[in-house]
Amino acid sequence: MRVTQLSSQSFIFPSPELALREPNGLLALGGDLTAPRLLAAYQRGIFPWFNPGEMILWWSPDPRAVLFPEDLHISRSMRRFIRHCPYRFTLNHAFADVISACATERDEGTWIGRDVQQAYCQLHALGHAHSLEVWLENELVGGLYGVAVGAVFCGESMFSRADNASKSALMVFCHHFTQHGGELIDCQVLNAHTASLGAVEIPRNFFLQQLSQLQFSPLPAECWLPQSLNFSSAMQ
Repeated sequence: MRVTQLSSQSFIFPSPELALREPNGLLALGGDLTAPRLLAAYQRGIFPWFNPGEMILWWSPDPRAVLFPEDLHISRSMRRFIRHCPYRFTLNHAFADVISACATERDEGTWIGRDVQQAYCQLHALGHAHSLEVWLENELVGGLYGVAVGAVFCGESMFSRADNASKSALMVFCHHFTQHGGELIDCQVLNAHTASLGAVEIPRNFFLQQLSQLQFSPLPAECWLPQSLNFSSAMQ
């Protein structure tokens, strides 16, 4: 089976069912990172992932890693940390800083090059990409970002520069997301960190079915307004 070369004149993607088994999920190459193409991809369960300076690769792996927010795992040690959490949390206050931090906090390298950062900042400006920030006093010490597709949040990356910063970010985000009708977080590919937080693998077909239904359930506008978030309420 061949990988599809995308046309520069069209935002049409091949069916995810045509993705390769090895490497798992590779579906297409080429195209660009314009907002219309990125949105078309996410609405079809497809995401970009490639090395900086190389051709854009588009993926839809099977199985798919997801987190049902109500199944978020909070460890015993994390519960102890929660009692004296020193952080404050904001939503959509520093998107560019979060994605930049996600790019630099990777010892093994990153796929989040300057072109990717610019593309997602454009999605953020259009109201489709969002960030949650973790602050220790006035220093950004953690956060996450991703793309909202109706009641699905496609998580892209997170970072942590202080104890439990990314874990607490996800906890606060899950609470806020579900309080406004969010139902599913796409984690793309399972790893040890996301698995420890409660992410599981589901068949791609099932994920695509969920996405096709939930993308037509947009969350209320106030969900994504820049705001401060209450950590204590997330723990109730």
